[in-house]
This record gives sequence, C-alpha cells and structure tokens, in this order.
Amino acid sequence: MLDNILGYNRTTWATGILILFVSYVLLRYLRAASRRILPCPPGPPMRPFIGNIMDIRVDKPWLKLTDYKYKYGDLVYFQGLGQSMLVLNSLQAMTDLLEKRASKYSDRPIFIFGNELMGLNRYLTFCDYNDEWRAQRKLAHTALSPTAVKGYHVMQEDSAAIFARDLLRAPENFNPLMRLTSSKIILAITYGIPMDTPEDKYITQIEELAKVGVKAVMPGTYLVDLLPILKYAPSWVPFQREAKWAWDMTELAIARPFEYVKRELEAGTAPPSFVQQLLTDPLDDIADFERRVKWAAGSMYGAGAESTYVTVIIFFLVMALYPDKQRIAQAEVDRIVGTDRLPTIEDRSCLPYVNALIKETMRWHPIMPLGVAHRSSEDDEYEGYFIPKSTVVIPNVWSIAFEPNEKYEPQAFLPERFLDPSHPTVDPSMWMFGFGRRICPGSVLAENSIFITIATLLASFDISLPDTGELKPQFSSFQISYPEPFDCRIVPRSGLKASIIEARAAQSTI
Repeated sequence: MLDNILGYNRTTWATGILILFVSYVLLRYLRAASRRILPCPPGPPMRPFIGNIMDIRVDKPWLKLTDYKYKYGDLVYFQGLGQSMLVLNSLQAMTDLLEKRASKYSDRPIFIFGNELMGLNRYLTFCDYNDEWRAQRKLAHTALSPTAVKGYHVMQEDSAAIFARDLLRAPENFNPLMRLTSSKIILAITYGIPMDTPEDKYITQIEELAKVGVKAVMPGTYLVDLLPILKYAPSWVPFQREAKWAWDMTELAIARPFEYVKRELEAGTAPPSFVQQLLTDPLDDIADFERRVKWAAGSMYGAGAESTYVTVIIFFLVMALYPDKQRIAQAEVDRIVGTDRLPTIEDRSCLPYVNALIKETMRWHPIMPLGVAHRSSEDDEYEGYFIPKSTVVIPNVWSIAFEPNEKYEPQAFLPERFLDPSHPTVDPSMWMFGFGRRICPGSVLAENSIFITIATLLASFDISLPDTGELKPQFSSFQISYPEPFDCRIVPRSGLKASIIEARAAQSTI
C-alpha cells in the first residue's frame, strides 16, 4: 500500500515538473525571440527541444570549446532548455565584454545548486554585482591595501621555510604537505590562527566542502542548473541531500574561525589578521558589518588556498619533467640571492627567469581553464551578434594559454617565451585572477605566496622524475583542474641547504 502511494506521488510530481518545465522553456524562448533583432553568435548544431546546451557537459570541456574556436570563432553560443551560454575564446572578446562593458557583465550565473541550494552566493566571489558585493569588496580592499599586504611578507616567508623543512623530513608527502601549508598560511593571514594548530580543527571540514564547491560552479555539472524546476525536487533526491549537507557545512566552516578571532579580541590576544584589522577598526558606512566581514573572510580563504596549492603542485610536476628549466632558475637564484640564505619576497623583482618560470607554470596548465563565469544583466550586441539578458558568459582562458605562436610551441614548457619582447605572450595574471570588476582583490597576496614558495623550493631542492623514470600528467575535469596524484623525487641540493632550511624554519614566529 505504502509503495503504491509513494509511486503515485512520485509519478504525479514528475508529471507536474515536466509540464512546468515545458511552460518555462516556451516562455523563455518567446521572450528572447521578441527581443531579438540580430542573430545570436554561431555554435554547434541544434537538436529539437534541447538545442545544443548539452554539448558543454563533457569531460574537460575547455578542450572541446577550444576546438570550437577554430570552427565557429571567438564567440561560441549555446542555448536550449531555457538557458543560454556564450563562450569567449579570445582575450580581445574578454576585454571588450568583461572589462569595457563591466556594468553589463559583472553578475554571476544563477547556479541553482551552488547558489540557491548550497549558498555559495553568500561569498564575495560568487554573489551578484549588487550591494552585498560592493560592501564585501570594500572590506577586502580596505584590509588588503598595499601596506597591509606588505605586512604579511614575513608570515609568507615563514610559511615557505616551514614547508621546506617538512619536505626535508617527508619528501614523499609533498602533495598533502602543500595542501596543508596553503590552507594554514591563508588561515593565519585571514584569521591569525597559528600554523601549529591541528588541521582537523578548521581545515578538514573546509577541504570536504571544497570538493563539492569546485563541482558546483562548473557550468553543466548539475542537471538542476540546466533544468531549474528541479530545485523543487523532494528532499530525498540525492542532489538535494548533497546540497543540504553543503549548506550546513558552509555555515560551520565560515563561523568557526570567525568566532575564534572574536574570542581572541575579547581576550586581548588576537594577532594581526584580515578579520582582526576589520573588527578592530570597523567601517561605519557598511550595514550588517560583522556578517559581511565573516563572508568576505571566507571568500579570501577559499580563493587563496586553492590557487597557491594547485599552482605549486603543478610546479613540482613540470620541474620533474623539465629539469633543464629548473637548473636555469636555480642558477639565477644562486647568483642573485646567494647560497647562504633563502629568498625573500623583496628578491622577486631581481629574479626575471624565476618569474617567467612561474608564469609558464600558470600558462602550461591553467588551474581554472574556464575562469569564473559571468552573466549578462541586460540585452547586448557585440560584433554584429545579439547576446540575450541572463546569458552565462564563460571566459575560456585555455584558448588564450594555448594560442598558436609562430615561434613558441604552445604545448611546450618554455619560460623563455615571457622574456622575449619580439613575440609577446599574454601574462597569465591577466586572466588567472578574473576580469573587470570581478578581479580577485587578494591577487597580489596570492602571487606573493606562490612566488616565495616556488623560489624557496628552487633554492633548496632538486626535483626529478620518480625512480620508475616515468611521469604522465593527468588532470581533473572540475572548475579547478587539479593534477591527479603523481610521484617525484625531492632531495636537498646539499647538506648546507638542509641546514639553512632548518635554521630559517626555527626562526618562524607563526
């Protein structure tokens, strides 16, 4: 009897959903058709009812979208199921729309799973261009001013030295050690949480949450983002259970470190940090101040930890694959920094090849091949094409990174390309940290962390292929494309280097 009732209820629910969905699609189509004068940009062939929108739901979509560039051009358009997506395949198109027309393209996509069900739109990174975004952005700029960023230099240098010391003791654990280091340095900068705090107290929950988050912001990952009516599905549906867990975990992960800072402030023992600075000297013109500080801090942690971690892990990979480039960079460090100390952030401007190597690491495999999607807030026209309101706009930065070059092979790892003014290569920092009004306010902080970690590794270690002599790079297909687990050999360059690492780490104050 119970099975019959449940079966009837589920069938009735599904039928109602289908009717509502068909009505939704027809309404969207008729509204778009009534506004359209120019044609939409070209794209793959359309199928009845679903259009071509499902073409984006493939493994590593940036590869297919880059292929489409040479078939359809810099603008590739997808539509169907009441949705529209526009892929930008050139830096010119990204600059023209996302920067020069930022007032029209600063909203974020309406990810039903990520925003409405999981609550990611409470973060600065994912909220629309509105009063909430402006308030959090102001907080971030206030606490990440040039003077404030310089104040974190020693902390970042300490973190790199501690990571090097840990590698001396357990080089085979380079991946989890880097994951832990990148998380702890951001916790220290954002909340003043000491780096010797057990990782399970704050980091474990955030890492579990991140696994869902990187899927939730990948266009097409969850069917509910293409069929919004599915958000009314019963709570027993698997994606609803996953979203409920993520919502609760997000609340906990954001609240715990924030409350730690408040307790330390009350006790008069709060060390300098992003949150400590804002709570000590609050901005009178921002309403709901504490809540907005809490979410701005959460955004800073999420963006900073991942960008540093993934970039450094890719660095390990390319150094094992290209030892000749490693030797050139090491020689520059030895020549400029010397052999009796570790590099500092102040050395950055004097190490052009190291900087070029870091840029090439970012270009060789962009950690976010499709950037972070934008959304048009009104109808627009560009290059003779019509772009409807609420179109999801995806900057395919992979296509920029692998733009054909008459002198340098895009697939090759060649830091020298960034030192050759006769064949300029687009600096990855122009697309790694976002576009227009959505550029990450912590980009300078992240670049400093990446630089000092990599420079310290170059000064301290030789990285080479594993004992098997084989290394085949593989990467995940999420919004952030992580290297699949791999092995490599990491040994100190000398006994003296090992001693210098131990001594520098012992001086750390974090």
